[in-house]
Amino acid sequence: MTIHPKVAEVTERIRARSVASRALYLKRVAAAAKAGTRRGSLACGNLAHGFAACGVEDKAALKGDVVPNLGIITAYNDMLSAHQPYETYPELIRHAAREAGGVAQVAGGVPAMCDGVTQGQTGMELSLFSRDAIAMSAAIGLSHNMFDAAVFLGICDKIVPGLMIAALSFGHLPTVFIPAGPMTTGLPNGEKARIRQLYAEGKVGRPELLEAESASYHGPGTCTFYGTANTNQMMMEIMGLHLPGSSFVNPNTPLREALTKAATKRALAITALGNEFTPIGEIVDEKVIVNGVVGLNATGGSTNHTMHLVAIAKAAGIQLTWDDFSDLSDVVPLLTRVYPNGLADVNHFHAAGGMSFLIRELLDAGYLHDDVKTIWGNGLSAYTVEPKLDAAGGISWQEGARESLDEKVLAPVSKAFQPTGGLKLLSGNIGRAVIKISAVKPDRHVIEAPAKVFDAQDDLLTAFKAGELTGDFVAVIRFQGPKANGMPELHKLTPSLGILQDRGQRVALLTDGRMSGASGKVPAAIHVTPEALAGGPIAKIRDGDMIRIDCSTGALDVLVDAAEFAARPAALRPEEEVYGMGRELFEMFRAHAGAAELGAGVF
Repeated sequence: MTIHPKVAEVTERIRARSVASRALYLKRVAAAAKAGTRRGSLACGNLAHGFAACGVEDKAALKGDVVPNLGIITAYNDMLSAHQPYETYPELIRHAAREAGGVAQVAGGVPAMCDGVTQGQTGMELSLFSRDAIAMSAAIGLSHNMFDAAVFLGICDKIVPGLMIAALSFGHLPTVFIPAGPMTTGLPNGEKARIRQLYAEGKVGRPELLEAESASYHGPGTCTFYGTANTNQMMMEIMGLHLPGSSFVNPNTPLREALTKAATKRALAITALGNEFTPIGEIVDEKVIVNGVVGLNATGGSTNHTMHLVAIAKAAGIQLTWDDFSDLSDVVPLLTRVYPNGLADVNHFHAAGGMSFLIRELLDAGYLHDDVKTIWGNGLSAYTVEPKLDAAGGISWQEGARESLDEKVLAPVSKAFQPTGGLKLLSGNIGRAVIKISAVKPDRHVIEAPAKVFDAQDDLLTAFKAGELTGDFVAVIRFQGPKANGMPELHKLTPSLGILQDRGQRVALLTDGRMSGASGKVPAAIHVTPEALAGGPIAKIRDGDMIRIDCSTGALDVLVDAAEFAARPAALRPEEEVYGMGRELFEMFRAHAGAAELGAGVF
């Protein structure tokens, strides 16, 4: 197949700008791989510590270097619905490893916070920085040099990106990501959104709201809308780090358990002790990163990945920029309609043909690189299959659907929902930002309206409840960037702004904070960089300034005389308490956080 010329062009310029950093990274990976796992050469005291708690059989196996040992990094907790199924995975993995002639040990656990629980709360200020804490925690787990390969148990938001950064820092180790799957379908997401708006208007009470939320988020598994968590799962598969077809199989099913066993055995099969040595540092190259960006655009995925993929690429010595995202979005068609970009959920997407159909369509049209390494072997075309249980309880992989079973949810390239992807880069005298337009109606792609400026999301909600948000306006929420307060998500604003839009007002959001994967029908120019606390132009905007957000041209401007705007002093962040809720522990992150377009991390 012939790769699309724009995809080829973007891939080549990423490769060219990354020559030096990628070479240095691969040199480190090769040196670590050559040294190998030093378990057999550890001092007797070190090794004894490493297997002291193992059973007799595993202990005997680990005394030499001939049996592969699999390190498990787990993000299990039973408060987070997506991660609750992982409670039983370590024993399942240990059993499967023994069947395959290996050993498995839990190398370490990492924190896993739920953005749904912390939404609109001060705890959300720790969310983005948890990615880097997860990366460091996972690295500690792998630092014992006891392991020939690793499996990572993680699903949501910042967790998978953090695990990816850690995995790439141990790039000589073969690595398999093992998903747990989405919860079964509950209350339709559109109905949930309707109840939220009614509550914001005071038309239903808290009991009705809680009932609706509980019927939507009702059991173990990932939330079923297409936010960052499910975008993570799509991305791990399209980048070749899951088993084919494993991303969206529901928890606690025979197929899910069989996939976990198969993933364990595959991780052991690709160690340096076998004939298929496949370290993750060699898998994740420029083509695989581009495949991830293409998948993001083709599915209308989470805007969080305009930061996370930059950070993941950097961990592999690859320099990815927002311009790369934007140029790929200009040519990659949107093939899915999953809430908030439609009414369906990820279970409907999976049933309609899922990842195998999506990957086949994108490959056949030349939008994905097929000539890549994966944990499954060479070539992404191997991911156009889907797993089925056989009579013995094992798995056979069969050809995936060649036609979509519901073109309202999953379309072929020939009937794409739109010719471009779900993301758009904006730039102008306010700085640079990203906007997710796949859920925004075309008549809202250009908003020109006066600014209403707030320094906290609660201030806007107070103004909404007081009836002060009349007429057309652009809500400017500043001092929400990484350096200011950790760049919290601002979904708490969505119902109120959605109500105003439904009333006929032309409204938009402009912020140096985040809206993440669930950003919906209201135009939201987010991740503004430079942020207000760094003296970015967003700190100079005043009430009444005309703002133009133009998704057709990519313009992001304040329509004020240039000389006057340049002469304005930047507003200062209001005095506020920055301690409490663990926030004081994250001063290091705030002090060293990079800009959003550079990955918003400290590495």
